[in-house]
Amino acid sequence: MKATMNLAEHLNLSCACRTLDAQRLHQSLPTSLADSHPHLFSETVVFISTPTRDAIAQAVAALTRITGLPGYQQAVAVRAQGTDALAPDFGPSGVFMGYDFHLAADGPRLIEINTNAGGALLNAALADAHTPCSAAMDQGLGRTDLAQAFIDMFRAEWQSQRGAQPWRTAVVIDDDPQQQYLAPEFELARRLFERHGIQAVVADPRELEWRDGALWHPAFPAGRPIDLAYNRLTDFTLSEPSHAALRHAYRAGAVVLTPHPRAHAMQADKRNLVWLGDDAQMARWGGSEADRAVLRAVVPVAQTVQPANADALWRDRRQWFFKPMAGYGGKAAYRGDKLTRKSWAHITAGGFVAQALVPPSERVVAIDGVPTRLKMDVRAYAYRGRILLLAARTYAGQTTNLRTPGGGFAPVLVLPPDNLAGANDAPFTLHKRLA
Repeated sequence: MKATMNLAEHLNLSCACRTLDAQRLHQSLPTSLADSHPHLFSETVVFISTPTRDAIAQAVAALTRITGLPGYQQAVAVRAQGTDALAPDFGPSGVFMGYDFHLAADGPRLIEINTNAGGALLNAALADAHTPCSAAMDQGLGRTDLAQAFIDMFRAEWQSQRGAQPWRTAVVIDDDPQQQYLAPEFELARRLFERHGIQAVVADPRELEWRDGALWHPAFPAGRPIDLAYNRLTDFTLSEPSHAALRHAYRAGAVVLTPHPRAHAMQADKRNLVWLGDDAQMARWGGSEADRAVLRAVVPVAQTVQPANADALWRDRRQWFFKPMAGYGGKAAYRGDKLTRKSWAHITAGGFVAQALVPPSERVVAIDGVPTRLKMDVRAYAYRGRILLLAARTYAGQTTNLRTPGGGFAPVLVLPPDNLAGANDAPFTLHKRLA
């Protein structure tokens, strides 16, 4: 174990503590997930240092400013010409932006950005179900009124497009929603709306009807159209035929859609990683030196896979991670050192981005009483450049999966600054209390 390891790293690799009150968690959720989702929630917390938390917050803020630069947005618009990806900017920014990081030895590294990042409501319930073993843990989990923060976020989206008009109805949208792996979260969102006086349903987009300049769902009273749609679809351009009603309403500005195709194009398209890792390009578009310094520290270099660079990428493949431009959730993504010739033929056929490999850090968990190392990443759920919630995912395999024994979503505990000494120093007593 390296002498320079800070306390957070030391605890992640040595403390297999279990603090989850499973009964309390499942009582707070719409249905018991113990049988259907046995590996959705970890029984442990993940530790990070205060400087790591601050670096992630700075990165989220800088990325929000950079992607709002006129030059950057114009470049996205040019790239999107001939597609339906960009509707007019109606005002909403997109709820629950997700920024995923690996924790390198010298700080966090951005892995990707997501516009419909799942798990925020589940992680809010999860954090409340972990029993603090010490005052430091209770403080470090940063317990706040997340429900209020979440509904305030949705109200801000509504007001950015509708001003002072009354907000009455909402739908939570996904294909075949009851069969989705995170379906319990859809019900949590519906309950959140209902508690704040918004009539809400969970719906398949095929249930929607576009007529008379409005979007309708049969569950709402006659004459009351859909005001706001919380979008969980992975059809990021709404191009599929079954999404036609939603697409027409969105492009006409007849529904407040959040997140929406424009937000995905501007922030979450995997090709954006190439620009965000190119300091010279950021300078040409007017990025401030302060924001560019943040990006230089946290954004790995990336490039699109093309015939001109294919041979070099194959030769140095162990240094790269390959992601499909239109992918999500780690699907069809490949670590270079795991590539086969068959997979490489698929990658070079087009539509992939190569990102400099940043190996994930690790978290020790107890599986059947045996300490086991799992990989982990940290996700920042954010709105308009401000972090709402930090959560971690622990897993085995090439990418996060929420199906690893002992793994799953985990709360993030931010250790206070005065506990950032070396692993062999006095703060090790915190480990003894948590173990």
